[in-house]
Amino acid sequence: MSVVCLGRNVLAVRNCGIVVMVRHAQTAAAPAPQPRIKKFQVYRWDPDTAGDKPRMQTYDIDLNTCGPMVLDALIKIKNEIDPTLTFRRSCREGICGSCAMNINGGNTLACLNKIDTNISKATKIYPLPHMYVVKDLVPDMSNFYAQYKSIEPYLKKKDNNQEGKEQYFQSVEDRQKLDGLYECILCACCSTSCPSYWWNGDKYLGPAVLMQAYRWMIDSRDEFTEERLSKLQDPFSLYRCHTIMNCTKTCPKGLNPGKAIAEIKKMMATYKEKKAAAS
Repeated sequence: MSVVCLGRNVLAVRNCGIVVMVRHAQTAAAPAPQPRIKKFQVYRWDPDTAGDKPRMQTYDIDLNTCGPMVLDALIKIKNEIDPTLTFRRSCREGICGSCAMNINGGNTLACLNKIDTNISKATKIYPLPHMYVVKDLVPDMSNFYAQYKSIEPYLKKKDNNQEGKEQYFQSVEDRQKLDGLYECILCACCSTSCPSYWWNGDKYLGPAVLMQAYRWMIDSRDEFTEERLSKLQDPFSLYRCHTIMNCTKTCPKGLNPGKAIAEIKKMMATYKEKKAAAS
């Protein structure tokens, strides 16, 4: 096979005595896209800097050179503009819950929140509301995790002699009862959107923790349902929920903590009736 150039953009290819004329389309360099500058206003506060006060700092990002999610913009800011910006992130897939923050007035995950491409409107980013701030967009989750620990979020059996020696089987129907509960990633978006949790966060467990408590109460393999209910009988742990439903509206995983809390209240009523009848 031989190739002969006959002119501009024209080649003749000879193969086994057959000449094939090939015309190449001329390619022109694509014009550079117009910059799409988007403003991001980010909450900043550094407790290690003497005299520093909370403020909003504005960053300009060209959306043509940035990924589609708010977390992409934050990473770009930190890598290319301001390395002092502090925030949590890990999986970038909506699984770990690390990048939970308040974006344009709503609690969500930065890795799942798409950037508003309207460049005339700034994107405002704050840490989760009504929590102590460690630095910039990093909230202090200590109280939240302590509350989660208090509900003992693990399988409990009355007889531990067979622990680790055999499987605890569960029917398909019983397993399906846990759908919509076990998927919670403890990002705290729901709890920090709840006004009751804002005012009574030291006593009220909040939507996320209560939903996880319910998850273990209805697990057919767990044998401590009554004990779990008894720990929620005080006026604050459960009953500060007023069914505002901010929790369900803001959940980035589409779960329904409000429904779980309502189910606990129904279980609590039955539990109290049984307890009163026994006494």
